[in-house]
Amino acid sequence: MNEERVRISVADHVATVTLARPDKHNALDRAMFDAIIDAAQEVGATPGVRAVVLHGDGPSFCSGLDVTALAGEPLSGEGLIDRENGHRANRAQRPCVEWIDLPVPVIAAIHGTCFGGGLQIALGADVRIAAPDARLSVMEVKWGLIPDMGITSTLPRLVRLDVAKELTYTGRIVSGEDAARVGLVTRVADDPLAAAQELAAEIAGRSPDAVRSAKKLYDTTWNDPDPADGLVLEAELQTALIGSPNQMAAVVAGMTKEPPQFVDPAPATV
Repeated sequence: MNEERVRISVADHVATVTLARPDKHNALDRAMFDAIIDAAQEVGATPGVRAVVLHGDGPSFCSGLDVTALAGEPLSGEGLIDRENGHRANRAQRPCVEWIDLPVPVIAAIHGTCFGGGLQIALGADVRIAAPDARLSVMEVKWGLIPDMGITSTLPRLVRLDVAKELTYTGRIVSGEDAARVGLVTRVADDPLAAAQELAAEIAGRSPDAVRSAKKLYDTTWNDPDPADGLVLEAELQTALIGSPNQMAAVVAGMTKEPPQFVDPAPATV
C-alpha cells in the first residue's frame, strides 16, 4: 500500500479509507491511482470489514486529474488506459470500479472539490453524502475529453439521460445541494464524514451476509432488461440466507432485543 497517498484504518467492522494528498486537493497522479487500487484490494482482503467510508483529507474530496503530473505519462503501452490482464477495467477505471466490485457497501463523504476523476471515484461508492457547499463536476470536457473512469457503470443508475448529458457537455459545477436534487449524490449533511461514519456503523450492525447479498442483488439486476433474471437471483440469494447462522442470529437479536452475534464471511479480494 502506498501510505503517502492513501491511509486505511479499521475499527468496529468499518474501514475508513482516506485520500491523503491534501496539499494537492487529493489530485490524481500515477501514485494516487496505484494507491487507491491498492487500498480497495487491502480492504477486500481484511477480515471483518462490513462497510467502508471513503473520504479526502484536507480541503477537498478529490479535485480530479493532476494534469501537470500526468502530462508526461504515456497514454498507451504501459499507460493508464490499457486494460490489465485479469481485470475487467483498465488502470484509470479501477479506482472507481474496485469500489463497485467490493462485496461490502462503500460510502463516500464528499466535501470541497469533487471534479472529473474525483467525482467518478465517488460515483463508484454505493452511497454518497455531500456537504451542501461541496462542488461537483463532470469536468473532462474542459480538457477536450470524455469521462472514462467507469462512469458508464455508475451514472446511468443515478440520473436521467438528459441530466447526464447536460452535466457532461458543459462540465458545469453543481453544489452538493443541487447534486442531491438531481440524484448525483444520495443526500447532504453539514458534516458528511460524520454522517458517513454513522451510516457505516448502522450497516455494520446488520447481518453481513444479508448486506452483501443485497448489494449483489441490486448491482446485478438494477438495469437488467429482463425482470425474470432478478426474480431468479432473489430466490437464489434468499435460499442461501434462510436458516443460515447469521440469519438466525438476526432473528434471535430481533426477538430478544440483544445485540446480534454475527460471524463475518471470509475476506475476498476484489
